[in-house]
Order: sequence, then C-alpha cells, then structure tokens
Amino acid sequence: MFSVQTYQDRRAVLQSNVAGGILLFLGNIENPVNFEHNPYYFRQDSTFLYYLGIQEPKIAAIIDIDENKTIVFGDELSIDDIVWMGRQETLKEKSLKSGVQETLPYDELSTYVRKAQDSGRKVHYLPPYQSSNKILLSDLLGIKIAELQPSVEMIKAVVKQRSVKEAQEIVQIEQAVNVSNEMHLLAMRIAKPGVKEYEIANAIQHLAGNKECPMSYPPIVTINGGILHNHYRLNTLKNGDLFLNDSGAETAMGYAGDLTRTFPVSNAFSTKQKEIYEIVLNAFENAQRLLRPGIPFKDIHLKASQHLVEGLIDLGLMKGNSEEAVKNNAHTLFFQCGLGHMMGLDVHDMEDLGEQYVGYTEGEPKDTQTFGLKSLRLGKSLESGFVVTVEPGIYIIPELIDIWQAENKNADFINYDRVNEYRDFGGVRIEDDFLITSDGYRLLGNGLIKTVEEIENYRTEHLA
Repeated sequence: MFSVQTYQDRRAVLQSNVAGGILLFLGNIENPVNFEHNPYYFRQDSTFLYYLGIQEPKIAAIIDIDENKTIVFGDELSIDDIVWMGRQETLKEKSLKSGVQETLPYDELSTYVRKAQDSGRKVHYLPPYQSSNKILLSDLLGIKIAELQPSVEMIKAVVKQRSVKEAQEIVQIEQAVNVSNEMHLLAMRIAKPGVKEYEIANAIQHLAGNKECPMSYPPIVTINGGILHNHYRLNTLKNGDLFLNDSGAETAMGYAGDLTRTFPVSNAFSTKQKEIYEIVLNAFENAQRLLRPGIPFKDIHLKASQHLVEGLIDLGLMKGNSEEAVKNNAHTLFFQCGLGHMMGLDVHDMEDLGEQYVGYTEGEPKDTQTFGLKSLRLGKSLESGFVVTVEPGIYIIPELIDIWQAENKNADFINYDRVNEYRDFGGVRIEDDFLITSDGYRLLGNGLIKTVEEIENYRTEHLA
C-alpha cells in the first residue's frame, strides 16, 4: 500500500468533486472455478484499490460526503477461517493503513444505504462489472438490475482524478514495464522451430511470477498475429513464421505494463516480413514523436494510419492519395483497431467506467459506428500525467479481404490482386508505454529492442 496520507488525500479530492450524498465502493469477490472453495485468482477492483488500497475479497466502503467520514464494511476472520488459513492481518488493521478509522460488519452495509435513501440522499456508485456486484446493488437499492443507473457525476470525478498519475504510481508502472521487458526478451531467446506457443506463454508467466508479478492480462503469444486478440496457444513454431508477443506484468499493487513485439521464428526477417515490419515501425516512431499535452490522441491515430498507408502504397498493396485513403477508412482493411489506450491500475485503464468518459469528452465524442474508429479507446486531448500505449499494426485477415473484395470496397485505394499475395502473412504489432510530460513524453521502463537490426542481432546471439 501507499502511505496513509495518499489514500486520505485521494478521498478528499474525490469528495470535493461530488456535490453530496454517499459514495459507494464495492470490492470484488472470489469467483469460483467449479465450486465455492476453488476460486479464480482474486483481483481487487481498481477504483477500490485507488481510494482504499485494501486487497481483500467481499468488502465495501462508503465515503459519506455530508458527514465527512469513510467506513469500511467487512467481516473479520472467524475461528473457522483462522483454522484453515491462519491468523492474518485484520480488516481493522488494513483499514487503518488506508486512514479509515471506522469499520462495520458487512451486513450493516444495506442498513446504511437504506438510511441514506430514506433521508433523500443521493447514493453514488460506479458501473458494476462482476455479476455478484450487479445483484448486490440491486438488493441494496431495491431496484432491478436492468434499472441500475451508475452516477455519471462520480464516474467523471474518478476519471478526472485517476487519469493523471502520481509520481509514486509512475514508479509502480515502470516496475511493471521493466518486468514486461524481461518477459519479452525471454520470449525472443526461447522462440524457435519446434516450440509450442504455450511453452513461451508458460515461460514468461513463470518469469513474472518469480518477480512477484501476476499478468496484467492473458498473454497473446501467437504465430497468427493477424488475429488481434489471439489466445489460442497450441501451434508449433516453424521457420518462416512471424511470432507476435503481446504481454505485460502487473505489480502486487495492481499497476500494469503492456508491450508488444513481433519477430521472426527464423534468425532473420524475410524480405516481405521486413518490409511490413518497417512500415509499422515508421508509423510507431512518427506517432511517438507527436505525443504531447494538448494534442487529440485521435489525431495521432489518424496520422499513424496515414503513415501505414504510405508504406503500403510503396509496397503496391494500396494506391492513390494516403490522406484521402484514411478519410475513406480504406486503411482499416489493414489496421482495424485503435492506436492505443490509457494505462495504469488497469491495462485498459478505467475501461469499466466507460470509454465515453475515459477516452473522450462531451466535446470530442466517440465514433461508435465507423469501422476502425469505433475500436479507438482513446481520442481526447492528452494531458501531462497521462500514461498511454502506442501500438500501430498491420493485420492481414483473409475473411475481411474476401468481404471487401466481393463488395469492391475502396477499390480506388486498394490493390486487391497484390493484397491477396499477402493473405497468409499474419500480422505485425509494436507497442510501448509512455508518460505524457509537460513538454512532450517519456518512454516508460528501460526500453526494449525494436528495430530490425536489434531484433535480428539478439536472436542470432541467443539462438546460435
């Protein structure tokens, strides 16, 4: 946990940005795999961690703005619990580390909420994503799950605060990024013909575990990089394949890293692989240089898309004017997703609160209809203190090619005969994590090799 003062200050700022009533925070529960006492790995709700820092299942908290107090609701271990798990730090002790003096039994939560409702006070809560918390909110508030209406005022206040990272949060994120760097270098050392994808996934997860870090998301380790979020791991690597590794570690306090590298299973890129890779790298480097406060991330996304198109025109896969091609969304045959996202306590930071609040503003609304742009999680103007990913890519998806070609879609910009020569290519993605500073940006972590020469030299050295 951070210092007591950290959590007290965070809660004070939040209180000042919400007009009145009570702020309700629901912690997560342990979800069973196949029976109650065999749960999945427990991960506390990130907003609960931000304001209270307590890593324990089935607890809740209320910040009572009107009475200026915070209460943690939960149950201490029973003697049966102690018999099975041993004596542990009490909930009271954990709450004191968060600067919370008052704790109450969990079953008193409903009494407190109903009393606030009966007195006409506003009960603010965030969008629930665990089914258990949807049911709990329905019971607490006496309304149907379908009628739950999270507090937009609370969402906006939390997003405003969590978006700008504290110096101590950056330390945590860089720890996660540096462990992630090690994971990626390990993958580059052990990936070779005959190895299964799952062997690499297991190895990088083992490395993270030895650093006391869980994964910040299920790793994407695949020779089929054209599938953006590919979690199938049974393929065997062979010469000629491109291997895409999108993986990141998370610190014990919940802060994430998120990196992607693509490299050849052979010691060197083929000509075709190198050409596509360098198009993506050029788009990455140009996007990186644009990072600064005040620039809409959507503009950086569109500029990166234009650089991808220019490279594809040089290869003959696209044609015409690159700016017009992007305006007509022709690039989305190759780049279907967004350039990046916010990152912090969540790998997609605060995504549970709604992209329209986290990545956009009322003056810069999210495009939810246009293919490509509807997958752009971040579009608003950058601010000093934001942590963002930059991750351009080129993805060859045969099924998408067939649909577009049948419709003759964007034929003024796409050379379908040439594209079909690449239909089995797969995909390339390059991703790093950045802090937006007052005058630009800073790469987070120690840095990870990414040029063709660096990757080929590293692979040759370790596969010799």
